[in-house]
Amino acid sequence: MQPQGVDLLVIGAGMAGLTAAARAVRDGLSVAVVEIATDVGGSARFAGYAWTAPDHAAMDQHNPRGDHALKRALVDRFADGIEWIRSVGVEAKDTQPILSFGRGHQFDTNHYVDTCRRLIVDGGGTLLLETETEQLLVEDGSVVGADVRGADGEHRRIRATTTLVATGGHQGDTDLRTTHVHPHADRMQLRSNPHSRGGGHRLATGIGAATGGENAGFYGHLIPSGIPFADPADFIDMSLYYSEHALLLNLRSERFADETLGDHLTAMALLDQPESRGLLIADARVFRDWIVGSYVEGAVAVDKFALASRRGGRVGLAGDLDELAYLPEEWGYDGEAVRNAVKLFNEQVTAEPGPTPGRELDRLPLAEPPYYVIETVPAITFPFHGLRIDDHARVLGEDGLPLRGLLAAGSDTGGLWHRAYAGGLASALVFGLTAARTAAGSAHH
Repeated sequence: MQPQGVDLLVIGAGMAGLTAAARAVRDGLSVAVVEIATDVGGSARFAGYAWTAPDHAAMDQHNPRGDHALKRALVDRFADGIEWIRSVGVEAKDTQPILSFGRGHQFDTNHYVDTCRRLIVDGGGTLLLETETEQLLVEDGSVVGADVRGADGEHRRIRATTTLVATGGHQGDTDLRTTHVHPHADRMQLRSNPHSRGGGHRLATGIGAATGGENAGFYGHLIPSGIPFADPADFIDMSLYYSEHALLLNLRSERFADETLGDHLTAMALLDQPESRGLLIADARVFRDWIVGSYVEGAVAVDKFALASRRGGRVGLAGDLDELAYLPEEWGYDGEAVRNAVKLFNEQVTAEPGPTPGRELDRLPLAEPPYYVIETVPAITFPFHGLRIDDHARVLGEDGLPLRGLLAAGSDTGGLWHRAYAGGLASALVFGLTAARTAAGSAHH
C-alpha cells in the first residue's frame, strides 16, 4: 500500500461528502474522496429541493424528539448553506413553502454535485471512484485515515488529519434495516441509490462509535403496491404525496394516522400495520387538486393514478360510495367495511369533535364522486438511526466524547430526526459544510 497524506479524507461522494470536500478545497485543504459507485452524487441526483423548518419553534413543534443541538445547528446554518450553493455558481431559487411548515429552495442537484466534483478535481483533490473503504486507521486513539481498495484490487493507505464518513445511510442493507428501522423494514422498496449499504456505519461502529436513536423511524413515501421501481425517475413519479388529502385504511378498514400531517409520516405508520399495506382513497376533488397537481410549486405534475394503473398496480375507480363495496376479493379487504369507513369519515369530519385519528390540515369530506383507490405500501429513502455526532459533525463514542479525527454527515448520522423529518438534503448540506469547517480547524493546528 502506498502511503498518502491529506488534510481531509472523505468516504462517500454524495451531497454531504461532496459539499465537505469542495468547501475544504476552497479553504485550501488537501482532500481525497473515495466513492464505491461508478459516479458521484448518490441519492442527491434524484432530489431537487433543499428545505427545512424556518425557525426553532417550527423545528421543535414538528421534530420534538430530535437532538437539540443538531436541530439548532440545522436551522441556524441553513441560509449559509444556500449561499454556499449560489457561491459555486448554481442557481438556488427564491424561498418557497414545502409541506405545511417548511421553507426551501429549488435547485439543480445534478448541476450542484457535478460542480462540486469539478471544484475538487480542479483544486488538486483526489477522487477515487469504484473504491471501497476497508477499514479506518486508528493510532494512539485517533483516526488517521483509511485503507481502501480500488476496482482493480489495488490496496491504498490514505493517511489523513481528519476523516469524514458520508456514505449515505444503511437503507440498502436488509440486516441493518431490520435491526435499526423496523422488523418488517425488509418489505420496503428502496427509493434511493443502491450503494448506501451501511459502509460508514460499519466502519465507525467498528472503532467504537455510538449510534441512535432507537425506533427513530425512516424517511420515505407511500408508493403503489406490487410495482417494482424501473429507474430513479420512479422515486418521485411513483410517490403518492397526495395521501395528505386522501384517506388511508389498513386491512381492517381502519384509519390509523392523521394523513394530513405528511405522506412521509404516514409511510412510517403504515409499516406498523397488518402486512404493511393499505387502501388510499381519494375523491374527484382530491384527484383534481392534488393527484394531478404539483406537490410543490415548480415540480412536474404526474397523474399518479393513471401511472399506477398503467404499471399494473392495484387501482380501482368507483362511480359512487356504494361501489366501493365491490373491491376485488383477492385484494383481501372487506369492501362493505371500506365503504362504511368512508361514510363514517364524511359524517365525522364536518362535525365536532371530528374523526379519530384527527384531521388537522384538510377537514373536507370525500364527498365528490368518482372515488380513486390505490393499494399502497411504504418505501424507504434513508433511516433516521445512524452515527451520533455533535454540532461540529464529530462522531461520538459510547462515552459521549468525540472520537478524535472522525466526522460524519448526511444520512450516515442519527439523532437529528426522531419519527419526524424536515429535509435530508438540508442536513447533508449544513453538516457537510460544518465538517469542512471542523477539518479546517484541525488542519491549521
